[in-house]
Amino acid sequence: MIKLVYCIRKRSDITPEAFYDYWLHTHGPKVRDVAKAIGATRYVQSHTILPELNQTFKDGRGLAPPYDGITEVWFESLEVMQAASGTEDGLAASRLLVDDESTFIDFSQSRVFMTEEFDVFDFRAKA
Repeated sequence: MIKLVYCIRKRSDITPEAFYDYWLHTHGPKVRDVAKAIGATRYVQSHTILPELNQTFKDGRGLAPPYDGITEVWFESLEVMQAASGTEDGLAASRLLVDDESTFIDFSQSRVFMTEEFDVFDFRAKA
C-alpha cells in the first residue's frame, strides 16, 4: 500500500473551530463520496490538539509552528491510484476535492507527499 500524507494549515480568515468543523463534517464526507473514483481505500484526519504541549515541543526544539492537522489517504498501489486518476470520474473527483480544499486550507503553508509505510512496531492488541 501507498499513502498520501497532507500536512495542513488552515486559511487565516477561518477560526480554528470553523476549520475543524468544516474539515470533519463537510469535507470528510465529500472525500468518502469520491473514494472509489480516486481509488482510495482509507481516509483519516488527525486534528492537532494540546496547543500548550505543542508550544513546549516547538520552543524546546526550535521547530516551526505545528500544522493544524494531517490527512492520510491509503491506496492499494501506485497503479491503482494512477488508473483511477486517469478516468473521467477520477479527474472530476480530484477537481472537486481541490476546489473544496481551497475554501479552508492555506495551500502555500501546507505540504502533501506520497509515502510507503514500514512497520517498526505495533503494540496494539490484535483481535
